[in-house]
Amino acid sequence: MIERFHAAILALIFNFGLNLIGPIDGYRKGNGIPTLKAFLLHPIGKIMASTSVSSSSSSPVLAGKVAFVTGGSRGIGAAIVRRLARDGAAVAFTYVSAQAEADKLAGEIQAAGGRALAIRADAGDAAALTAAIAQGARAFERLDILVNNAGVYLGGELDTFSLEDFDRTIDVNVRATFVAVQAAARHMGDGTGRIVNIGSINAERVLDAGASVYAMSKAAIVGLTRGLARDLGARGITVNNVQPGPIDTAMNPATGPRAASMHDVMVLPRHGRAEEIAGMVAYLVGPDGGFVTGANLSVDGGYTV
Repeated sequence: MIERFHAAILALIFNFGLNLIGPIDGYRKGNGIPTLKAFLLHPIGKIMASTSVSSSSSSPVLAGKVAFVTGGSRGIGAAIVRRLARDGAAVAFTYVSAQAEADKLAGEIQAAGGRALAIRADAGDAAALTAAIAQGARAFERLDILVNNAGVYLGGELDTFSLEDFDRTIDVNVRATFVAVQAAARHMGDGTGRIVNIGSINAERVLDAGASVYAMSKAAIVGLTRGLARDLGARGITVNNVQPGPIDTAMNPATGPRAASMHDVMVLPRHGRAEEIAGMVAYLVGPDGGFVTGANLSVDGGYTV
């Protein structure tokens, strides 16, 4: 199939190439039009054929890679799953309750010729999360990329905020990140692993009362990311933190009651798109992001400027 495709491309450039070769070597004089074989033996033909075949056979940037995304069935997580799959990676991802969305997303990727696996696992359950990562690595026979996207927002007034909600916030937003990195690193090869944590701009700026525990959990990811980058640097595994600002999702819609107050403090007064966060993740796990580690990167429309 590939050979026939390349042959078709060469045939298309054949006549165009003759227009370049003819005036130089007099191909159209005396002996008539040369064969395709003769064209390919000519220096100009070799260059054109090599360039065209190389371009046509280029693979997606993440071809052969395997990614694992926590909380990947909806919102930012789903956008990341789609982007990594589009870039050629096989993607396993977790969900907790949104099975219909998870199955639909996996089916969408598979229908487009990609590989995807939806796994039910609560990030707050360390054993379930570790098992899910092992399942994903086993299903796709390797693991190169981890994206810690799962998170919860439990807000409330200081005097009524429960310790149960405090512990749940820490379990999902902080402990799960550590557990996932610890589990994924065991499956990653030296020099190939990429880890991206999804934090929040609330680690740096909090506009509203009631978000103190959430902000604290995301600030913890800043320090954890830097420490993990040191821990895994000797193995050539990078660890970075992406901090989204206001992103248009079901949890924080661009038309919601708080949107205007957020836009008022931003340089770019709009909600971002989940695909814009996915684009930053794709850069960090792709071939151009290999020299970035320990970084906390805000994608926030100037929310903190």
